[in-house]
Amino acid sequence: MAYVIYFTIVRASTFVNSPYNQRQDAFAEDVIRGNITDRNGNVLAQTNVADDGTETRYYPYGSLFSHVVGYSDPDLGKTGLESVENFELLTSNAFFMEKIQNEFNGAKDQGDTVVTTLDADLQQAAYNALGDNKGAVVIMEADTGKILTMVSKPDFDPNSLASDWDYLNSDDENSPLLNRATNGSYAPGSVFKIVTTLAYMRQNSNYASYSYDCQGSITQGDVTIRCFDSTVHGLEDLRSSFANSCNSSFANIGLNLDISGYQDTAKDLLFNSELPGVLDYTKSSFALDKNSDTAEIMMTAMGQGETTVSPYHMALITQAIANGGTLMEPYLVDSVTNYTGTEVRRNVPKSYARLMTSEEAAQLKDYMTAVVNEGTGSVLSGRSYTAAGKTGTAEYSLVDGERTHSWFVGFTNVDNPELVISVITEGSDGSAGGKAVSIAGTILDSYYN
Repeated sequence: MAYVIYFTIVRASTFVNSPYNQRQDAFAEDVIRGNITDRNGNVLAQTNVADDGTETRYYPYGSLFSHVVGYSDPDLGKTGLESVENFELLTSNAFFMEKIQNEFNGAKDQGDTVVTTLDADLQQAAYNALGDNKGAVVIMEADTGKILTMVSKPDFDPNSLASDWDYLNSDDENSPLLNRATNGSYAPGSVFKIVTTLAYMRQNSNYASYSYDCQGSITQGDVTIRCFDSTVHGLEDLRSSFANSCNSSFANIGLNLDISGYQDTAKDLLFNSELPGVLDYTKSSFALDKNSDTAEIMMTAMGQGETTVSPYHMALITQAIANGGTLMEPYLVDSVTNYTGTEVRRNVPKSYARLMTSEEAAQLKDYMTAVVNEGTGSVLSGRSYTAAGKTGTAEYSLVDGERTHSWFVGFTNVDNPELVISVITEGSDGSAGGKAVSIAGTILDSYYN
């Protein structure tokens, strides 16, 4: 009896809302699938009903929200919010007298509306700024966890899904159905220096006195790590090492870390762990252990090696830093209303976990501010808003030589953080390491100006 009670009461909401629950399919016999809107009421998905009663799911913005809103097709299934919110969309909280009248007339009820946290204007700005690049953009509110933007490219048009299905599933090079924001698994490059810095701070109470003389490279045994373009940074402390994204200094830091403690810090930041959120995602991986050799330790400390992360996960880490160490639970649905706008339920911001102390967050915020004011992210300085962040270039090898992914993570209005942003572009040539920060600047300019 306890087992039955657990599933029918404690776990009821989870199982009723599960996209694998076949009971939901029966709801469509009596309910017209509801709308999905952005936070300002712009319709992102709706059901058009023809004179003969045929229902067609329509996406007014085409490919703009293809991964985060997803699609709903009777033959091809559901993804994104169309899948996660399937139960709400097929539930009608219309006025009960109206529902009685519809039943008497053999008519369907109108399903509820899912009002998302997404912002169509900001989504469009991110989509345009990403251009023809493969990659992703995630933007959140720093103090609430609301996800305002989630763009992934290449994309697809859910309005022509059936006719394009064979092509979309056979294009392995571009993988247009893959949501790179949550399922992309990338070498983090120098944005991972956030993790390495936090680990070093935790293991060395005198971290402010750290000093390293960068000569453009560091050699340990038969392993040599070079700074970008073999730049000689000279004498650096921890702050300038971070601001300059000095590979040599961070390789040196890695060699001085206790690996077990390094693992603990990565775990605190949700590596090799479940992530909060409702969309499918790929777990990030921190690959170091007690058996790792010197080369792997040096590479990992600067963001290379076997460690991988998604743009979504990096946005969560950055949000926690901006929010004083506390990660707010990320969410995509602001409220559910009936079709007339009467509110059925509302989500409110809530804390998910404390990833670091407020003192640690403040110190990382200071270092990230230095990146913009005097370091590798200086392209964002002098704008109508203040910003803090971390740039990154993740190298990987292809048959045609060295190629890179370009990263940027950061937040705006440093004294009272507002927007958190995570950007990645895939496969840039070596000279385009700053592409992601430029894209972030274009997006943020559009928002603030």
